[in-house]
Amino acid sequence: MSAQPNEVIAVYDRQGREVGAADRAEVYREGLWHASSGVLVRSMDGERVYVHRRTDTKMVFAGMHDCLAGGVVAPGEDPARTAIRELGEELGIVLGPDATPPLPMASASWDGEWEGRPMRCHLFAYELRYDGPLRHQPEEIADGWWWTDAELRAHLADPDWPFVPDTRVLVGDLLA
Repeated sequence: MSAQPNEVIAVYDRQGREVGAADRAEVYREGLWHASSGVLVRSMDGERVYVHRRTDTKMVFAGMHDCLAGGVVAPGEDPARTAIRELGEELGIVLGPDATPPLPMASASWDGEWEGRPMRCHLFAYELRYDGPLRHQPEEIADGWWWTDAELRAHLADPDWPFVPDTRVLVGDLLA
C-alpha cells in the first residue's frame, strides 16, 4: 500500500502488543514501534522465490530490493489479514475462499536506523506457494523476477546491494 497523507497505522510496544495508532509519517519520524507483515512468494515446486525492487517514490526503503510482499499493519488488523491484503495490493494475488492462505514462517523485531532516524518494526513473515499471474502495483513495485534461494543469497552476500533492512534481519531463516 502506498503511503497516503494522514494514513493511520497501528502502533505497537517493544513486546509486540498493539497499543494505539498514529499517522504513518509520525511513526517513521519518531521511530515508534509498529508492525508489518511480509509474504515470501515461492513457486509451487519450492525452487524459486519472487524478488522485487521497490519504487523510488516509497516513503521508506525507496528503490531497494525485497523478497517479501507486504506492508504495515492497520489499527486493529491481524497481521495474517495484512499479509493477504498486501498480496492483492502489491502483486495482484487475490486468494479465493478455497485457497490455502499464506502460512506463518517466522517473526522478528528490527530496531535500527533509517536515514539517521530510529526505525522500530515487528515483522511477521508468511510463505505462499504460487505459480499464477502477477500484476505489480506501479506505485509500489518497479520490477520483479524469480530467483533461486542460492541466487538471492549470492546477492545478499554483497552488503552494498540495496536490500530492505528489516527483511534482511530474518531472510536467512526463510531461505532453504
